[in-house]
Amino acid sequence: AFRSWTQGLLGSFRQIAIDGKCLRGTARGAHNPVHMVSAFATELGLALGQEKVADKSNEITAIPALLAALDVEGCLVSLDAMGCQKEV
Repeated sequence: AFRSWTQGLLGSFRQIAIDGKCLRGTARGAHNPVHMVSAFATELGLALGQEKVADKSNEITAIPALLAALDVEGCLVSLDAMGCQKEV
């Protein structure tokens, strides 16, 4: 529902920043920390969507899934070095 709402804002933004973060406080005992990849519309100051990184994986697999869920055609998408992969 949230992603559908953000897609209704198409045309209101042109720049999307994508970055991954480790969620603080999620690593407890034997549990690994939770990693998320987020897409952020810089002009609106709004997160467009998030994708959880699978256990024993990295951002490289989550970024294409996030991009597929969003309509980024015609937008400038910026990524850090982790996103500079052929798969992305």
